[in-house]
Amino acid sequence: MRPSSRLLLASLTTLALIAGACASQQKTDDSSGTAGGGDGRSAVSTIEDVPNEGDPAATGPEFKAYDAPEGFSIGMPAEPQVARKQVPLGSGTVNTAAYSARAMEVLYSVSIADYPEKLVASRPPEALLNEGRDGLAKEVQGTLKDEQDFTLEGGYPGKSYTVSSPTVGELKARNILVGSRMYTLLVLFNPNTGAPAADAFLTSLKLVNPPPPVATATPDAGMMDAGTLDMGADAGTATPDAGTGARRRKAK
Repeated sequence: MRPSSRLLLASLTTLALIAGACASQQKTDDSSGTAGGGDGRSAVSTIEDVPNEGDPAATGPEFKAYDAPEGFSIGMPAEPQVARKQVPLGSGTVNTAAYSARAMEVLYSVSIADYPEKLVASRPPEALLNEGRDGLAKEVQGTLKDEQDFTLEGGYPGKSYTVSSPTVGELKARNILVGSRMYTLLVLFNPNTGAPAADAFLTSLKLVNPPPPVATATPDAGMMDAGTLDMGADAGTATPDAGTGARRRKAK
């Protein structure tokens, strides 16, 4: 498996663990009947209200803008659970973070994975987006139902898609490549009850001082697969200059 694929799958595995943790937490909250852990205190939050219009039963939960320290804001139905992890990649590590919350039996989650910039530059954005899509479908043993490419304001490439899983239900997701960071937004729900607020969540991502898109190198036909690149080596030495051999032959 390519290093980038391993990283995407590792990040998605983290999301699967978070989903289980959120389900357990939801049961605990429902049984306790208190928001402050049973001591009468309520959690303090700095998030701002973003009101929904219409019937809550038809439009879904009320979302609030949650400001993440990693430089983005996203609508959440409740204070999210946060999980951070470092994933080994070559000679370095990749920082990941995931924010998840449940409401009305629906899981809302956003995760980030900060890749090495030279890895992102060595691969077409479409390849990374597709690997994220395929990795998520494999993680939930699901089938891809539909997909659509889009571009976020600022020129950042993205892919939206739906996965139907016999084990966890229906899943709507978005992968967005912002600089060398991959955002994965997902909504997991029972297809019999639906998730009317799924699109509102998936389009609520706001970037704070984002970096410019990473310029992707155009590989020659004979270039080695970027997925096999050792990230511990200098990317400039991975593939010799195609003209070097010719110049040496002329010198002889």
